[in-house]
Amino acid sequence: MEFAHKPKVAPALGLLFAIIMVSTSSIFIRFAQTGAPSLAIAAWRLALASLILVPIAWVQKKEEIKRLNRKTIGLLILSGIFLCLHFASWISSLEFTSVASSVVLVTTSPLWVAILSPIVLHERLEKAVWTGLLVAIAGSIIMGGSDACHFSAVGLDCSGFNTFLRGQALWGNFLALVGAWCVTGYLLIGRWVRPNISLLAYTGIVYGVAAVGLLIIVIVSGTRLTGFSPEIYVWFLLLALIPQLLGHSTYNWALRYLSAAYVSVGTLGEPIAASFLAFVILKETPTILEIVGGGLILLGIYLAAQVKPVRA
Repeated sequence: MEFAHKPKVAPALGLLFAIIMVSTSSIFIRFAQTGAPSLAIAAWRLALASLILVPIAWVQKKEEIKRLNRKTIGLLILSGIFLCLHFASWISSLEFTSVASSVVLVTTSPLWVAILSPIVLHERLEKAVWTGLLVAIAGSIIMGGSDACHFSAVGLDCSGFNTFLRGQALWGNFLALVGAWCVTGYLLIGRWVRPNISLLAYTGIVYGVAAVGLLIIVIVSGTRLTGFSPEIYVWFLLLALIPQLLGHSTYNWALRYLSAAYVSVGTLGEPIAASFLAFVILKETPTILEIVGGGLILLGIYLAAQVKPVRA
């Protein structure tokens, strides 16, 4: 079905913008982790974003928010909880594994979205989307396995796979996967409610709930929340402004016009952009496997993009 209300900006372009904005997240987090615990970073990211967004949402969308029924409010709270757990687990994963592995695993969410969308949202996925998804997921697996395998004089050497499955790397990869499962719930709920609620009202409530949840986790865990250097607070602010308010909010905007599976396949471009930024800024040189995997991800996104975006 064609768009019920054609947006001023092509949703695909909005999705590209969101990917670029969100890909800065892992870089800012790495810098913030030099002086702050991961849970504090997540809490500050959502708290600052909420302090900016919630007052604006209340002033401009107060009447709309007051008219929301209990079911919608419950879904928004659940979405905020998923977002809270996503950031708590994913940001923590960056302490234990590489940017490439963490971002790749957390962006396996398209697979879970594709599996659940027909059941939860009754959205039929086009063959091209499935094809692109599988190709992109294959690329993600290759990129994710780059921590354990490399090319040597005798060919592909995966002797490091045992290390990959033990200790800190395994724990970091698992946390990133938990982040993927949580963001799946976040995307599915966003697709369900966004056609019937404004972007400002939706993000104001969801970000606010996520911020409260993260602050509770920080307090319960005894994580330090203050006493950082001024530079660390700058990274907190950049996280709130760029990947959160610009990046995630644009994802949520796109969910009004595009299927959850389509948006989630697009997010697979994030590991490529994040790995490029890690190479330029953090001097993390991509391996041959990461380059091959990244190429497959781009091919998968291209194949999925051949389907004309529709609104269910």
